[in-house]
Amino acid sequence: MIEISNLTKYYGDLCALDQISLTIEKGNILGLLGPNGAGKTTALRILTGYLSATEGTVTAKGLSVEKDTLEIKKLMGYLPESAPLYQNMLVFDYLNYVADIRGLGTEQKGERIRELSRICGLDEVMHRSIHELSKGYKQRVGLAHAMMSDPEILVLDEPTSGLDPNQIVEIRDIIKEIGKEKTVILSTHILSEVEATCDRVVIINQGKIVADGSTQELKKSSTSEYSLNLVLQGAEEREVREKLAAVGGVTGVEKTAADDGAPIFTLKCDTYRDIRGEIYRAVKQTDWVLLEYKQEAKSLEKIFRELTKEN
Repeated sequence: MIEISNLTKYYGDLCALDQISLTIEKGNILGLLGPNGAGKTTALRILTGYLSATEGTVTAKGLSVEKDTLEIKKLMGYLPESAPLYQNMLVFDYLNYVADIRGLGTEQKGERIRELSRICGLDEVMHRSIHELSKGYKQRVGLAHAMMSDPEILVLDEPTSGLDPNQIVEIRDIIKEIGKEKTVILSTHILSEVEATCDRVVIINQGKIVADGSTQELKKSSTSEYSLNLVLQGAEEREVREKLAAVGGVTGVEKTAADDGAPIFTLKCDTYRDIRGEIYRAVKQTDWVLLEYKQEAKSLEKIFRELTKEN
């Protein structure tokens, strides 16, 4: 549905985006993840027609952002990081005003406002002034604004920035409901938000894409490092270290304790091979009782830090 090809943006001598290429399918929730200053907001502003690219092309449903800007904007709803709301208006009056701008008829307008009030959880604040609302409710009003024309593509820039944990969960649930019917692109640097919300993750750093895939795919493909956790009964720490550290690919053995006091041995593995069978056979040669055995994939947080750390 959306094709981004060799997208490049310079601000003077500063390269904010460097030859980014990306295809976004209809009905996906895509998370654009990266540290502050990585180029996320610039990419979204070019995608929505608010900025022009230095080089490259962006198309949506065959329409060019550069040549068919107005038609592209009709397809999209855009919520910037700070929702540009008229603070002195009532929520209902504001949404009614937005509906008029969008060209909705009287009957269609009332139905759409009621629907958005339900989706965004605004029923209790429809007749309150916007400046009285919490930031979480202001974000909901901004989201309703972005969705007023029922766009096929919804672009959200840091939609949960500055919200408390309860508000983050509420906005996240709204996004997931919206994503059942629309293509949603959101930028963020909150890892838990990406894991809980997005079908696909694109990590961008210093203007370049450094990873692309689902969270599970990223965890599998990041590097060869992973951990194996074993709960062993009747095992001495010294014996475990000697026996299991001798298996090829094991770089370290650490001991902790479970809630019930049973010893947990964490094996640090630095190999592309699956050595679980070798570990099991090594344990089988002893009198130890293996109560639990599982592989722990690398966390998204660690992957993110590795991919975005300074060279």
